[in-house]
Amino acid sequence: MIAAGPISAMPWRRTVCRMLILLAVSYAVICTLMYLLQRRLIYFPQPAAIATPANSQALKLGEVTLQISVQQNPGRQAVLYFGGNAEDVSQTLAPLSVAFPGRALYLPHYRGYGGSAGNPSEAALVSDGLKLFDWVHRQHPDITLIGRSLGSGVAIQVAAQRPASKLVLVTPYDSIQRMAQQQFPWLPVSLLLADKYESWRYVAALKMPTMLIMAGDDRVIPQAHTLALWQQFPAGQATLHTLAGIGHNDIGDAPAYLRLLAQP
Repeated sequence: MIAAGPISAMPWRRTVCRMLILLAVSYAVICTLMYLLQRRLIYFPQPAAIATPANSQALKLGEVTLQISVQQNPGRQAVLYFGGNAEDVSQTLAPLSVAFPGRALYLPHYRGYGGSAGNPSEAALVSDGLKLFDWVHRQHPDITLIGRSLGSGVAIQVAAQRPASKLVLVTPYDSIQRMAQQQFPWLPVSLLLADKYESWRYVAALKMPTMLIMAGDDRVIPQAHTLALWQQFPAGQATLHTLAGIGHNDIGDAPAYLRLLAQP
């Protein structure tokens, strides 16, 4: 009778140990899958729907050739636009030409998008953006940088390292890492995430006037993350505009959107 207690308890201990091991293995598998598949959750490559010799150009940047949707226009001024994670920028060329009728426009298709070679990553997109800026700057010394959603994280890093005249960030975020950590609080996001896009880190290096455009009904990038980025700017350097009742994906359809982009 004295030994019966410990003996009867041992199956329960084995069961608990097995459950803990199963949970640990399951957690490790989930972490591994998230690490391996993370870029499929960030980048959604799209084909170019509108591509003709008149409005597209293949440009070799280092080891990769990118497709660029373009509006050729001689003169000092140009716009360099970095799109969202599922955006076909060939379809953005027409509305931007309305907002900037007298400027050259350059809209790169990220690696893996719209016929561009390679695979997208933060390092690759920023490297391509810097090289593209240098190429455009040789022809047009007055460049407005625009980044939308994912592209805001590319544009702000390019602006921190190059002499852009103006920076426009559309539905921007402070950090993809912070957004992912909020969405997956039970995962070690900071250890798993390769492309962190920590835009807030680059604000101190910005010297140009900056505009942030926030969707009032954004269900993709919470307003708190846009406001957190805006609050990093010194007073007077950045303006924030909110388009009320507009969602993340339809901000381009808002009547005020193009007017804001066209502001001097």
